[in-house]
Amino acid sequence: MSLALLCPGQGAQHAAMFDRVRDLPAASDVLQAASALLGRDVIAAAADDARFDNALAQPLLCAATLAHWQGLRDALPAPLLVAGYSIGELAAHAVAGSVDAGTCLRLAARRAQLMDAASPVDAGMLAVLGLERATLQPLCDAHRAHVAIANGPDHFIVGGTHASLQALADAARAHGAEIRLLPVHVPAHTPLLQSAVEPFAAALDASPLQAPRLPLLAGIDARPVRDRAAAVQTLSVQLAQTIEWAQVMRQAFERGARVFLQLGPGSALARMVAPAYPCCEMRAVEEFQSLDGAAAWVRSALERLQ
Repeated sequence: MSLALLCPGQGAQHAAMFDRVRDLPAASDVLQAASALLGRDVIAAAADDARFDNALAQPLLCAATLAHWQGLRDALPAPLLVAGYSIGELAAHAVAGSVDAGTCLRLAARRAQLMDAASPVDAGMLAVLGLERATLQPLCDAHRAHVAIANGPDHFIVGGTHASLQALADAARAHGAEIRLLPVHVPAHTPLLQSAVEPFAAALDASPLQAPRLPLLAGIDARPVRDRAAAVQTLSVQLAQTIEWAQVMRQAFERGARVFLQLGPGSALARMVAPAYPCCEMRAVEEFQSLDGAAAWVRSALERLQ
C-alpha cells in the first residue's frame, strides 16, 4: 500500500495559493522561474483577477504544484505513482522527473498559447452531474458538445461552443442532471482543439523531455508512460481527446495506491477519490496549515493502512 500524488487542473486557483511556500527556501527556484516567465512576481500574479485566463492559469498551476512538491519531497516516502488532471499532467511529469521546473513552466505557457489560438472565441466548459455516460453521450452528439473529462460514472466535464453548451445543458437538465458552469474559456480535451495538438507535440519534442523516473499514468487511457515518445504523444493528444480520470484513479488503486495526496491549489481531486474508494485515505495539501502537517499526515496514513 503506497502513496499516489495528484496534480490538479484549472479551476482551483486563488490569491493565497502560494502562501505555504512563498518563504520556503526549497520552493524559491520554482517561484523565481515562474516570476521570470510571467514577467512579474508570481505571488502578485496569483492575486490578479486574470488568474483564470488560460495564459496565466496554466503556468500558475504548474508553479504552485511544483513549489509544493519541492517543499514536500524530502519529507515524503517515494511515491508509488503520479497522475495529473489536464494541465496537471504536465506538472506530474515534472514531479516524476521528466522535465525540470523551468521547462515545465515554459511548456505550460506554450500549451496555453496554442490552446487559446485553436479555441473558438465563444467556447467553454461545464460540469454535468447525475447522468451516466450512456445517457449523456447521445445528448452531446445531438448538440455538438463533447465529453472532455470523465470523472466518475455520473460526473463529466463537457466542452463546446456556448450555443452547444446551452443546448446540452437544457437537454441534460430535462433528464435530471445538475449543471455547473466552469471558469474555463477554452473547450479543452475536445476535437475543437485538434489544431493545437501537432504544434504542441513539436514543442514537447524540441524540449529536453525524458521518460519519467517515477511511474506516471496518462490521462487519456490510464496507461503507464514508459518512454519519451509516449510522453510526447500522451501530453499532446490530450489537448483534443477525452481525459479518462476515473480510469486513472481505478488504475492507481489497482496498482496499490491507498494514500492519495493532492498537490497545488484546491482539493477537488482528493474529494473525487473519496466516494469511489472509501478504504483509502486522501487529503489535499491545502487542508493543512503547513507542509509539515501534510507530510506528517501522509506518514501516519501509510502506517495505518499497513
